[in-house]
Amino acid sequence: MSAARIIVGMSGGVDSSVAALLLQRQGESIAGLFMQNWDDDAEPGDPDAGTTGGCRAEEDRRDALGICGRLGIPFHARNFAREYWAGVFEHFLAEYRAGRTPNPDVLCNREIKFKTFLDEAHALGAEGIATGHYAQVARHEGQWRLLRGADAGKDQSYFLHQLGQQQLAATLFPIGHLPKSQVRRVAQEAGLPTAAKKDSTGICFIGERDFRDFLGQYLPARPGDIRSVDGAVVGQHAGAWYYTLGQREGLNVGGVRGRPAAPWYVVGKDVHANVLVVDQGADSPWLLSNCLHTEQAHWIAGSPPADVFTCTAKTRYRQHDQDCEVRVDADGRLSVAFAVAQRAVTPGQSLVLYRGDECLGGAVIATTDAPLEWKTRQE
Repeated sequence: MSAARIIVGMSGGVDSSVAALLLQRQGESIAGLFMQNWDDDAEPGDPDAGTTGGCRAEEDRRDALGICGRLGIPFHARNFAREYWAGVFEHFLAEYRAGRTPNPDVLCNREIKFKTFLDEAHALGAEGIATGHYAQVARHEGQWRLLRGADAGKDQSYFLHQLGQQQLAATLFPIGHLPKSQVRRVAQEAGLPTAAKKDSTGICFIGERDFRDFLGQYLPARPGDIRSVDGAVVGQHAGAWYYTLGQREGLNVGGVRGRPAAPWYVVGKDVHANVLVVDQGADSPWLLSNCLHTEQAHWIAGSPPADVFTCTAKTRYRQHDQDCEVRVDADGRLSVAFAVAQRAVTPGQSLVLYRGDECLGGAVIATTDAPLEWKTRQE
């Protein structure tokens, strides 16, 4: 039997199931591959051994195998836990230790799903891969373009902005033109057992567990002061690295004498001094910034559209597009000025740039001009 032309990343969910089904209906030669990226029983610091309980990996593997059996296509399974640990998780921990808030899903796509998985597909004799992402690929004037998924509520181009021409040339997104409701309808009409399966949420290797408990296995608790912006101690935290800008939940700051009865939000943190800084009100001016600077940017086309240009941007997933001006510095980093002030722009997260439905690329946010961050850098 000749090798399949396309290997479909089978997650055990409805999206990858329908992606495989649609390709098969188009007459495409396909096979499925299930990726295990996390070993849940491993000791902290050990990427080996075990199965992925928190990520429901065994259940997902059975579902992926069942779909491949139903479609009559070959099934492969690979354990990429070691590659995930080295390429994604070590960076994830390093960022939290440095006081930043990383986005491991972006790195997972770049390092695992569209690198390690793509390499494995080629090793199996395939020409390319397909996934159940809500995004689209188009060819325009000799360049591959990454476009938003047709379902605005499910669009995943934000997490795919680190892909380049080589990856997009070898990738299919079979459900990118469909709304999620139609994907489920297709699965139901085809009798696929994943039709009503609940979507996975959050970071895969954490699964349904409490985030702080999980992170605490690798970054132990370090209790310290929660201080207001004027320096008054208003509570205690379990470790500054567990919190992110704009966070309200988990502070446990009750009524403070002489302060209004309003909720507190994280507006700054210093992991070296182990101090968390808070202020009251979701619209605190201490959370607002007008400009940001990034690390070196990645461009899907291979280069920026200009040294200075206007476009829209997102500083976090699901944010509405924000108008901005982008200046590409000589070292490839970006200086970005927004038309209106932005709330809780967080170093370590991704700035992703768009022109209409086209994703241009993006970069990791390094610094902002938020008042507390600016003040800290001047000290």
